[in-house]
Amino acid sequence: MVRFKHRYLLCELVSEDARCRLSLDDRVLGGLVRDTIARVHGTFGAAACSVGFAVRYLNAYTGVMLLRCRKEFYQLLWSALPFITHLESKGHRYSCFLNTLHVGGTIRTCQKFLIQYNRRQLLMLLQNCTDEGEREAIKKSVSRSCLLEKEPAEELSDIAGEDTVEAIE
Repeated sequence: MVRFKHRYLLCELVSEDARCRLSLDDRVLGGLVRDTIARVHGTFGAAACSVGFAVRYLNAYTGVMLLRCRKEFYQLLWSALPFITHLESKGHRYSCFLNTLHVGGTIRTCQKFLIQYNRRQLLMLLQNCTDEGEREAIKKSVSRSCLLEKEPAEELSDIAGEDTVEAIE
C-alpha cells in the first residue's frame, strides 16, 4: 500500500477590515481557493488540487490557516494564492490577500514555525510600544491568555491527579 504524501501551506489572511477575519469559514475559504485555482490553472489545476485539498486548520481571530494538498501539486496551489484579492461571506465582500508563511511536510513542522513566528511578532510589537502603559497592557493580555490555556489542565489536576495531567501534556 502506498502512502500519499502531502504538503501543508501555513497562510495568514491579511485585511484592513477585522470583520473579514471574523466571517471566515472553512467551507467558504475552501471554495474560494478551489475557484481561484480553476481560474488561474484551468481544469487541470482544479482537478489536480481538488483530490487531496483540505482546510486543516482555521483560526478566525488571527486569520491563520493551514491548507493541505498533494505533494506533487502544491506549487499549483501556492502560485494561485496571490490571486485571491477578496473574500465574499454572508453577502459582504471584503478586500484581503493571503500571505504564505511556511510550506511544510507535516502539521507539526507548521506548528513549530507558527510558534516561532508568533514569538517574533510579539517581540516586534513590544519593541514598537511608545510608552510603558502600552507595554504593560500587552504583557497583561498575553499572561491572561496563557492563564486561560492552563486552566483546563489545572481543573484536571484537581479531579484526576497529577499523573493524568502529565500524561495528557
